[in-house]
Amino acid sequence: MNDQKTFEYLQQFLTEERLEKISHFAPGSSDFVLPVMEDIFQFRNAAAIVRSVEACGFHKIVAMESENEFNPNLRVTKGAETWVEVEKLPHNLESLKEIKSRGYKIVAVSPENNATMLPDYQLNEPVALVFGTEKEGVTEEILHFADETLAIPMYGFTRSFNVSVAAAICFYELKQKLIKSNLDYQLSEEKLWQMKVRWALNSIKSGEQILDHYVKNIQCF
Repeated sequence: MNDQKTFEYLQQFLTEERLEKISHFAPGSSDFVLPVMEDIFQFRNAAAIVRSVEACGFHKIVAMESENEFNPNLRVTKGAETWVEVEKLPHNLESLKEIKSRGYKIVAVSPENNATMLPDYQLNEPVALVFGTEKEGVTEEILHFADETLAIPMYGFTRSFNVSVAAAICFYELKQKLIKSNLDYQLSEEKLWQMKVRWALNSIKSGEQILDHYVKNIQCF
């Protein structure tokens, strides 16, 4: 199925306002930074993370689940879940190995293991940014597996931020580094059309049924 042609078909079902928004924000989307969340259990944190990811134009999260389901509170996301793809994987090293095989450096957000401070971090290749659980932080197994660790400078008695706050700070800071760099950090054309199709489907009532009808029709020719 050709994603560009599929989007061109679906756009007739979009409002003019929604189509304009998709056309405006899609080119700035990036998967150069991939947020990876370890077994987040508080739905408000999950929602705040989704909202921050979308606001910074990354539009995808990997949620590694074991005991808890990554389940954002829709009242907190303010519609960000329409735009952010959540890929759910088991909470284990095999999932991180899979992510690494996609071309990502694994970077754990933790002050452990001689971490580089966020303002000093040199972003020169795609990174999967791993955030730990609310109570324990990044698990030991993942800390040892990670290629690097990254830390946010702290200036008070409190030694860490809430995970959703830490995530927002990292996403924003890394997005600024990308904007100021000469890196080609935008989505490939193939991924861009795939994302636009997903956005269109999430914007259309009965979008999946409309897509099924379209696919069946093109298969008849």
